[in-house]
Amino acid sequence: MKLLRVGTAGAERPALLDADGVLRDLSGLVDDIDGALLADEEALGRIRAAAGSGELPALDAAGLRIGPPVGRIGKVVCIGLNYHDHARETGAEPPAEPVVFLKAPDTVVGPNDTVLVPRGSVKTDWEAELAVVIGRTARYLDSAEEGLAHIAGYALAHDVSEREFQIERGGTWDKGKNCETFNPLGPWLVTADEIADPQDLSLRLWVNGELKQDGTTAEQIFPVGEVVRYLSRFMTLYPGDVVNTGTPAGVAMGAPEPKPYLRAGDVVELEITGLGRQRQELKDA
Repeated sequence: MKLLRVGTAGAERPALLDADGVLRDLSGLVDDIDGALLADEEALGRIRAAAGSGELPALDAAGLRIGPPVGRIGKVVCIGLNYHDHARETGAEPPAEPVVFLKAPDTVVGPNDTVLVPRGSVKTDWEAELAVVIGRTARYLDSAEEGLAHIAGYALAHDVSEREFQIERGGTWDKGKNCETFNPLGPWLVTADEIADPQDLSLRLWVNGELKQDGTTAEQIFPVGEVVRYLSRFMTLYPGDVVNTGTPAGVAMGAPEPKPYLRAGDVVELEITGLGRQRQELKDA
């Protein structure tokens, strides 16, 4: 299923995109697309049954904002340097263990919402990423297979980053990763049963129509199931938590000088196989 949330920011309603591309209203069945729903197999079964019967009312998608596909996110956990080609382009050694950092949930915005270039920024960068959304509480998992079994679904994420804040201003990466609007998510949450192999997905990103990233999750150093297993040894993952699993080569930081960092007026578009497409126009904060 393709689950999504539509409407003005803070007042989104749950919806489903059916096999014919028709937007269907779920608000008569569930209150929201969130961790409580994703952990409730019975409720998800009711949605599947209603979608199959054709009883869900259609929504007029014209002019309707798409919000993040998950509400009330508890935490956003991110993995850095998780693609062999991205490590090569930045001159970094592939890490022996996953590089873990956090983004605040309030960085998450809709897939087509405006992204704000922070005041004083000269190195705002793009990163197309596969995000996973947790569906079962995960703690001290023993295998990558268990990690996969705890995933409710997959989504497209844009891990926007300010490289000067991240790398040159001291401390950890937090300052360069947590600026407002720095995690567009969606358009959909695609349930895990529809993704046969999360290590066989193509990621692409364009800036002002020019292709910058063209990668595949087959390049991941730590596969998706292993990422979830690893994280569960250090923190408890709850239904509705989001994990960004890293970005392939093609970011501005890895380009020759002068590096083409983002500015107000730029347009970024990105997509992942089966997970939809995003489009953001950048403006000054």
